Amino acid sequence: MIQKIGVIGAGQMGNGIAQVAAVAGYEVVMIDIKEDYIQKGMETINFSLGKLVMKERMTVADADSAIGRITTGTDRNLCADCDLVVEAVPEILSLKAEIFSELDGICKPETILASNTSSISISTIAGSTNRPDKVIGMHFMNPVPIMKLVEIINGDGTSDGTNQAVVEAAEKMGKTALSCNDAPGFVSNRILCPMINEAILTLQEGVAEPEAIDGIMKLGMNHPIGPLALSDLIGNDTVLHIMNVLHEGFGTEKYAPAPLLIQMVEEGKLGRKSGQGFYTY
Repeated sequence: MIQKIGVIGAGQMGNGIAQVAAVAGYEVVMIDIKEDYIQKGMETINFSLGKLVMKERMTVADADSAIGRITTGTDRNLCADCDLVVEAVPEILSLKAEIFSELDGICKPETILASNTSSISISTIAGSTNRPDKVIGMHFMNPVPIMKLVEIINGDGTSDGTNQAVVEAAEKMGKTALSCNDAPGFVSNRILCPMINEAILTLQEGVAEPEAIDGIMKLGMNHPIGPLALSDLIGNDTVLHIMNVLHEGFGTEKYAPAPLLIQMVEEGKLGRKSGQGFYTY
């Protein structure tokens, strides 16, 4: 029975996961390496809950009690009594492996260890623990409080019981949990990123301008945002990283990143976060 959830990482994804877990009634401990990061994460949660109260989608009392369920710290030992720990740190395998190995030693034997990775193999991450049956992917979508999906990824060793417990926890957080098996890019990014890459190739070849490419996909395919604007939102460096994961994982040229994407990342045109990508922000 999952009652207490640990979140490793207080950034954009981590604080969103901590927020939806606390609102759902779970006790939450949010951990990061610096007090500054934690403070920033708590400010984001306070701001987000404040907006929900303003829109009358939540009472002040409920927002206050959700905040009251979150404790924070810089020591991963605070996860010792958690039933589920969700890791939400940058997409660096060595970092994730180190964290999972450490959590494996800290947490009680029945604790489920989940990764919010968008592209790294769950089976590989599980290999750094002695509990591969209790390691799973919980890929939340950004922004976490708004997006309905959690992509649940079963590694080679993930047990049915682990999957069931995590699906139930995600549903309690108000999410729709859809499961898949471990494979490069899982389902979401295996389909999404090659589409974005194709849009970049279309631009690179001079077929159309960014506004036309995005407009055709929005108006013709009913996408809420065009692929080039979406790449800017995700971060062109992140899209390149995922294309490289797909390219290496499948070993076919179909997944080779567009030369224009590589060039833009090298020039620091990362999208919204750098102020310049396919569009200027």
